[in-house]
Amino acid sequence: MLDSAPSSHQTLLKLLDLEEWIEKFYTFFARKKDFLIQGNYLAHKKIIDELEVIQIPPMPKIPHLDTQILHLKKFGTLHKEDIYYFLQIVGYFHRLKKHQHIISQPTLHQMLEKILIPESLLSLIDIFDDDKNFKEGIYKELDNLNRAISHTTKQIQSELANLLSLSGLQEFLVDKQIHLINNTQTLLLKAGYTRVIKGSVLMRSQSGFFYLLPQNIQNLYQKQKDLEDEHSSQMYKICAELSEILRKHILFLQFINKEFDYFDSLQARVAFAKQFDLEFVLPTKNTQNIILHGFSHPILERPKPIYIDFTQQLLLITGVNAGGKTMLLKSILSSVFLAKYLLPMKINPHKSQIPHFKHIRAIINDPQSTKNDISTFAGRMLEFSQILGVKDLLLGVDEIELGTDADEAASLYKALLESLLNNNAKVIITTHHKRLASLMASDSRVQMSAAIYDVQQAKPTFEFMHGSIGKSYAFETAKRYGIPKSIIARAMEHYGEDKERLNHLIERSAQLEIQLKNKHKELEETIKQYERKKLEYAHLGQELKAKYQQKSHHLEQTYQDALSSLKTQAKTINQIHRNMNNANKILSTLKSSESFAPKEQTKELGIGDMVKYNVQRGVIVSVNAHNCLVELDSGMRLKVNKNVLQLCNGNHSGLDNRKLDNGGLDNELHSKNKASLESSKLIKDSKDSIWRKSKKFGGGAIIDSHIDSIVDSRGDSRGGSSGRFMAHITYPKVKNAHVSLDLHGLRAEEALERLDKFLSDCLMAGFDEVLICHGIGTGRLSKVVSDFLKSHPKVIHFDDAPINMGGMGAKIVRL
Repeated sequence: MLDSAPSSHQTLLKLLDLEEWIEKFYTFFARKKDFLIQGNYLAHKKIIDELEVIQIPPMPKIPHLDTQILHLKKFGTLHKEDIYYFLQIVGYFHRLKKHQHIISQPTLHQMLEKILIPESLLSLIDIFDDDKNFKEGIYKELDNLNRAISHTTKQIQSELANLLSLSGLQEFLVDKQIHLINNTQTLLLKAGYTRVIKGSVLMRSQSGFFYLLPQNIQNLYQKQKDLEDEHSSQMYKICAELSEILRKHILFLQFINKEFDYFDSLQARVAFAKQFDLEFVLPTKNTQNIILHGFSHPILERPKPIYIDFTQQLLLITGVNAGGKTMLLKSILSSVFLAKYLLPMKINPHKSQIPHFKHIRAIINDPQSTKNDISTFAGRMLEFSQILGVKDLLLGVDEIELGTDADEAASLYKALLESLLNNNAKVIITTHHKRLASLMASDSRVQMSAAIYDVQQAKPTFEFMHGSIGKSYAFETAKRYGIPKSIIARAMEHYGEDKERLNHLIERSAQLEIQLKNKHKELEETIKQYERKKLEYAHLGQELKAKYQQKSHHLEQTYQDALSSLKTQAKTINQIHRNMNNANKILSTLKSSESFAPKEQTKELGIGDMVKYNVQRGVIVSVNAHNCLVELDSGMRLKVNKNVLQLCNGNHSGLDNRKLDNGGLDNELHSKNKASLESSKLIKDSKDSIWRKSKKFGGGAIIDSHIDSIVDSRGDSRGGSSGRFMAHITYPKVKNAHVSLDLHGLRAEEALERLDKFLSDCLMAGFDEVLICHGIGTGRLSKVVSDFLKSHPKVIHFDDAPINMGGMGAKIVRL
């Protein structure tokens, strides 16, 4: 797959150890292509971000179709498989446009909306099955040929099985196997078989036996061949028709073929990133600062993340051998390369910043070549000569002083590096020679970094200390890799006391800086802990404040509710007391009245009388002390109170519109003294100077009292003993009466109020048995209901309901 990439990219991938990683990335493509992607990278990144948050179907594996498009342009006929691949692309984008999550992604949705699929192509996307064959039922002639070929094949198998079981042929069979000769099934027979079976000999075995194709099998093969020829002819005809349809949309096929490659490049990146938990970093322009936070090179199995802030033009890396200097150089170049081509990497994208460079070059390997007659230093100089004039360059050089005298190389490379810096290039170099480092250290455009060596464990830490020059630790490294101590001791003697003192100073400086760095980390961690605690206390304070406010509001609301309830109860009690006083005044006025309307005589109801109940007529069947059993004209029988019945001849009975005298009204009020007083109101009629008193009793009767005023000679009105009183007792019509009442969830006061009204309505409706559901619960509501029923004058008897009607949670009451 790397062959598809440009040669410059192949070389750079090899130098940066990214070949294996790129090969792994290529496996996520739907068809082979280069990892490069053309176009606006900002738009690509938006689509990638949207693809990361949704789940879309995988892309089908499809080969390149550029040659097939060229055939269509030349009026050629495509193979069935090629047509299948084109329709696969069309079908995939058609399904993608209908995906339920695409609409919520604006950039991706906008891109797909630009793909307008012709209706003639949409009608073809379902003609193939998963095996690249036409589905049955679309082309009937082709289906018939397929069935005929399948039937002929079965016939051949059946005939061969019959021949193998033929008794006369058993002595000539070498074995009972079917031998395939030139794609033809034959039998292996001995000489003399012609007396039993006829056929054609296709071949003889090494033992002299005959591979025989029986005559009947040969005929079947010929029939099958004819069917296959006809099938091929029919298939070509269908492919020609489909190719003609595709040819009409050749421009659309070219477009959607390119869109498939583009979408494949984006989808492969997203799938690759999800598979290995990688992140995307969009390269930034107008800056050359490289900030890597948590970057790991893909080649490393157990990498130590890199944290570096490369803000200057040149990064000079020194320090211990095998301490990770070259890997740091490759990691910086790799991060820029991956970000440039929008490839995912292991990094923290929110704290990292990677610029865009047009040219990325690496001088890492030894260019020495006997074949090309070039030395190490000469090869380095050749490579430098090719990049001195390159603009917008990121350059990495490993072991820059390799191949020549250190002092001369230091001066030469200083001049080369300054030339590159003046050309605005970004450069990373590694070196073990302190002279070049000391020469470049005074330049403000240079940034130092040193690989750290752990003296106690005698091995590198693979970490870097920025801003200082590192010691190479050549003697320690040689000792670690097995060089005898005696040789190392002699080397240290030759090295010189002054240089060793300089190394000790460098080492001491590095250790002090490491200690300072560790203390700085500890202080930062302590500050972070205090900040976390501060935030926790702040959140806790806010939570406590919110809880306090909520509790305060709840208590205030409870107080207001209680106050409102007390005010309502106080108003109710005062109103009841006023009504009772008014009733007592009316009663006293009634007793002192001198004239009353004569009591209307009514006929006693008896069996057989025609009566009227509400709007219906009926006949009294039976009579007791208070109730009558009435058979209505509709055939229904009702047990109702006498007082609600009217004789059909116009005379009224009971309390309905009955006029009472003084003694009669007093007796009636006395008989009702246990009834509950529900409402009382006093209305003044200014026009007639009549005071009207309405009083509703538990039985449902309403007594309306009219008191005529007494006007004296002076013209003022008084209520006197000589006034005239006239009372009317009426029963209002009960609407929507029910035989059951549900008191679940009510307070005791509200339950008693509803129970009182319910019993009154039931009495008015003439019910003699009702059901009251109060539930079990704590038993408080049950006790309140029982006490009320015991004290009610109209309740004859009550008991717990059966299990199927509520059991102990309900009462059946007889009225």
